[in-house]
Amino acid sequence: MNAVPLVWKAGRITLAPLTKLFAPLRCYGMERIPPTGGVVLALNHFSWIDPPAFGSSCPRVVYFMAKAEAHRVPGVGQLLRSFGTFAVRRGESDREAVRTMKQIVADEHALGLFVEGTRQKAGIPGAVLPGAAMVAVQENVPVVCGAIHGSQFWKPGNFHPVSIAWGEPMRFADIPRSGKGYREASGLISEEILRLWHFLVGMHELGRPRVATPPA
Repeated sequence: MNAVPLVWKAGRITLAPLTKLFAPLRCYGMERIPPTGGVVLALNHFSWIDPPAFGSSCPRVVYFMAKAEAHRVPGVGQLLRSFGTFAVRRGESDREAVRTMKQIVADEHALGLFVEGTRQKAGIPGAVLPGAAMVAVQENVPVVCGAIHGSQFWKPGNFHPVSIAWGEPMRFADIPRSGKGYREASGLISEEILRLWHFLVGMHELGRPRVATPPA
């Protein structure tokens, strides 16, 4: 992972401005992301523009998880891996991906997970899978939820405005390390993402003011 921060530094100079140009981006609550230490970023997902949008709005290097199929696309896979993105096999138990997730936060990095498991075609956040909660509970690290809105309408050529809101860090010290505990924590994560997303819907209706505070 040693070269990854250098790639991110170059990306902030090159890819981030392009993302903000083609998907006019507004971010609320970025200061809530812990500047150091292991953290799970629990994110909703509408479009392939979401990873660069979240990456551009986060002050930290983010180690994203992406479906294995994306890593097999020539050129795309190499680019993803250069940014520290790792693969997961969807629809089956992937112990290597779980080990990687836990190692990332144990090494005090930021782990980025699209917690619904796939893009949501209905245009609203979907059900949260237990992976983010499991890592946070087992490794005793906080979860920071990030919601995105506008990307469900974004397409190449229309450049629809996109906004992101970050929540306060959530800790699950009192939740048991069990399937039931992970489901409980996932429910709390789901509620937080939905609350942040509704906040963004309201911000778009108001014309996206430059300064606003997401709900705490």
